Amino acid sequence: MSTNSQDQEIDLGQVFKKIGDFYQLILDKIFDFILFFKKNIIVIIVLFILGVGLGYYLDKDSKIYDHEIIVLPNFGSTDYLYSKVNLLESKRKENDTSFLNKLGFIDKNDFKKIEIEPIIDVYQFINSKESNFGLIKLMAEDGDLQKIIKDDVTSKNYPFHVIKIKTASIITSDKIKTSILKYLNDSDYFKVIQNQSIENLKSKIVANDETVIQIDNLLNDFTKTSSSNQKSDKLVYYNENNQLNDIIKTKEELIKEQGYNKINLVNSDKIIKDINISINSRNTDGLSSKNKLILPFFFIFIFLFVNGFMRFYKRQINKRKNL
Repeated sequence: MSTNSQDQEIDLGQVFKKIGDFYQLILDKIFDFILFFKKNIIVIIVLFILGVGLGYYLDKDSKIYDHEIIVLPNFGSTDYLYSKVNLLESKRKENDTSFLNKLGFIDKNDFKKIEIEPIIDVYQFINSKESNFGLIKLMAEDGDLQKIIKDDVTSKNYPFHVIKIKTASIITSDKIKTSILKYLNDSDYFKVIQNQSIENLKSKIVANDETVIQIDNLLNDFTKTSSSNQKSDKLVYYNENNQLNDIIKTKEELIKEQGYNKINLVNSDKIIKDINISINSRNTDGLSSKNKLILPFFFIFIFLFVNGFMRFYKRQINKRKNL
């Protein structure tokens, strides 16, 4: 028992000694770093100032601006819209100057990126058609609802989409309209579809208005006949008000449809209707405009790394000489 107790005391003593040595090593390293920093304080300050100055210069010349256009593709032109945007991005990557100049587009050196994505609004998607709810429900039974909502096939059926553009300089909304929106609306096929669709829509509005007037006349005749308690050949006969309720319901549906038709007529003035244009938002994502914060510490890190490597190299050379 006495021997075991002595062994345990020796082991604990060695553990505490190692802990103390490690703690002392940490303190020595910290003190060495303080001495090194004190010895090289002028170099470090100079590197920090150089980093800040160079960072400000690079940030000044590397500004990125974000622009967004919320659009509504009409007449089934969603796939056409996506293909046109993808083509423009492809031409930008290929640096196709002739193509971009023909559009009267932003200077090719300033044009950094263009992309398009849907504005996910599943509630509006469901309300637009009664069948859409059943479609979403059916698709959700065989897979993840979140993936289905964001799926390319589903997402292209959302009414609104956002075009995102990045440039290296400030642009005007007129430049957006005379370049991108003009380019997107340049389609002979969809111009024909647009004209015919507007004619059909106007005819539908006129026909619905006439139907509503006829329903109002029927209801007025019924009211007059009922109030005078006299029979008329224009009287609508019904059983338990069923026919009258159907007429009133039809009128309500027509009025609701007329509201949608008039809104669609307003939105039909363009193939790709611009709903909102937001321009010249300064991009601060990632490392953009952060060089003045990154470069000073990067220069100091490089200095410390090189100095540490040189000290390590000298130690290894000295060890080799002493062998």
